[in-house]
Amino acid sequence: MIPRRRPGLIPPVPWSVSLSLDAPGFTSFDALRDAALGCTACGLAETRTQVVFGVGDPHADLLFVGEGPGEQEDLQGEPFVGRAGQLLTRLIEGIGLTRDDVYIANVVKCRPPGNRDPQPVEIATCRPYLDAQLGFISPTVVVTLGNFATKLLLETKEGITKLRGREFPFRDGAVLIPALHPSAVLRNGGGALAQTRADFVGVKRALQRARG
Repeated sequence: MIPRRRPGLIPPVPWSVSLSLDAPGFTSFDALRDAALGCTACGLAETRTQVVFGVGDPHADLLFVGEGPGEQEDLQGEPFVGRAGQLLTRLIEGIGLTRDDVYIANVVKCRPPGNRDPQPVEIATCRPYLDAQLGFISPTVVVTLGNFATKLLLETKEGITKLRGREFPFRDGAVLIPALHPSAVLRNGGGALAQTRADFVGVKRALQRARG
């Protein structure tokens, strides 16, 4: 079922597969993490250094979802720790929060070789872990970083440049706000950074509204 539209929000892009509300199959967040850390369900397990599950407050109101680990993330076991991660940290701090106040995850938990795009079978195989993270964390605001996370969670073919900065009703009264991936911001320079800073102001407002 498509969530009911909240007043003042842009109508959602329809999706056909709803996210689980109770994270079936995992008895706790720790059990979910342990299962993900031992996963060998797709070919990425053969080339990874380690699984990059996620980082931050598992009870956070704000959840970021990126694409997948890069080289530094694969080595350190934490999402967004390279140059793009440093930018994400600054953007989070720019709205008065720290990385410890939010949760950061990715669509796929293992690094694709050579930082290539994740393949559909890899995204589908890893999807239950992301769904369960969403179920356990139950954020009020979800920020999708880049095309892969946005298209997956909104079940849309629209690109990030058309969707960024807009609010979409998500699950259980939450809102989803697409934003440019920090790597794309670094590649594209000042204009993209200004857009992203403006989008993060919108994220802050959505959090404030959710918290009353």
